[in-house]
Amino acid sequence: MSFMHISFTDPTIPASGTVAAGIYAGGELSSAAKELDRLSNGSISRALKADRFNGDAEQLLNMIAPANTELERIILFGLGDKNNPSLLATENAGGLFAVKAANLSINAATILLDSDKQAAHFAYGAMLGGYRFDKYRTKEQSPSALTEMIMGSEKPEQAEKCFRPLLAVAEGVYITRDLIWEPANVMDPESYAHFCRSLTSEGLEVEILGEEAMRELGMGALLGVGQGSDKESQLVILKHNGAGSREAPIAFIGKGVTFDTGGLSLKASATMETMKQDMGGAATVTGLMIALAKRKAKVNAVGVLGLVENMPDSKAQRPSDVVKTMSGQTVEVMNTDAEGRLVLCDALTYTQRHLKPKAMIDLATLTSAIAIALGEEIAGVFSNNDELVAKVAAAGDEVSEPVWRMPMGSYFSKRLSSDIADMRNNGNKPRLGGSGVAAQFLHNFIENDTPWVHMDIAGTAWTDEAFPTKPKGATAFGVRLLDRMVQDYFEK
Repeated sequence: MSFMHISFTDPTIPASGTVAAGIYAGGELSSAAKELDRLSNGSISRALKADRFNGDAEQLLNMIAPANTELERIILFGLGDKNNPSLLATENAGGLFAVKAANLSINAATILLDSDKQAAHFAYGAMLGGYRFDKYRTKEQSPSALTEMIMGSEKPEQAEKCFRPLLAVAEGVYITRDLIWEPANVMDPESYAHFCRSLTSEGLEVEILGEEAMRELGMGALLGVGQGSDKESQLVILKHNGAGSREAPIAFIGKGVTFDTGGLSLKASATMETMKQDMGGAATVTGLMIALAKRKAKVNAVGVLGLVENMPDSKAQRPSDVVKTMSGQTVEVMNTDAEGRLVLCDALTYTQRHLKPKAMIDLATLTSAIAIALGEEIAGVFSNNDELVAKVAAAGDEVSEPVWRMPMGSYFSKRLSSDIADMRNNGNKPRLGGSGVAAQFLHNFIENDTPWVHMDIAGTAWTDEAFPTKPKGATAFGVRLLDRMVQDYFEK
């Protein structure tokens, strides 16, 4: 993992190199753009007219610098409505700029903005949009990345202060994306747990339970999923203590199936190659906990990761097996490819009984049905608590990671009826209401009405289409959302 170097300074136009400045909607020049226009004898004004560049959000204009300057390039970016400024638009401008700079082989640039918040959020967006996973490239096949940005604004000290917590979140996003990108022969339950041990250096407390400890706790559902793998299943507990020992924590629980073949209910080979992504929930929780620790969030938070590998083997669980969960309830495993909920149910019980949270949010790439319903940009959420789910939704809107609340109820419960156990692990009408049935299954393991939200990120954890702050591939959807929710509603 590597980050571009970002520094903050006064808004001085450099003598050489690449410089970028913003344009507001309607073609209104920012202060820096006006000065660039003056130095270049009106070339910016002429370029705006010639290219019909009007300063709308997500517009970019690349100019070869005029001959009367020593600059190499001038890049203009749209900031949208000056009277209704959007920091999200500024972040998107930063992300698009980072990609454009890489395509033009620009390694360093000076960015001039009017306000400290704009400078901080442009840099944040550039980090998010400029992410690449190049660990396994032995030959450079993609454009050279932007490695240095000098951010110029009227109050650089304030800009840097604003940027510090954003940098912490960006680092959490990078970790999440890296974890999801890693191939399953590198990132298995044991190696993932080993990585988590290193997070003590970030200030997190780390506890890891192996199979023997989980067996003593009665986690038959989680252990059943991983019993066909030669990699030992793990339960990782990450703790951030930022609010004093008496404050109950908020808990985040992540599904961490490091590779999902479907088990004996084998997936089709055409879709199996993407299943290294099935630990996206755990990766998101990991990135979130790192972000909270790095920015020293004034909250007590715990992250619980259920790490397993779902493989077909002579030891693998069979369709029709019955497992006993940590809660004491029994589950008839009708489909070994409905495994994520088996991991989560024991993780939820452990979290409630041993960590005593004030609220719980679980994240999982749980059902393809949610992607069919909501697509790749909106996550489905299910909850037993109106207040908590409203906080999640509001935070999602603030950071452009939207969620949509989905229904729960008895009409899903009856789909879980089993002839020989307390419930089955999939619906008795498999193609109907799959996301709701999965959420209702998890709801069976919520004790004492603990406020709980289930986030199904199966559609949003990965994208085949690049967005300004989300390159193709792992998105880390949920890190920014949940960090914002913690800031807005849970920090002291």
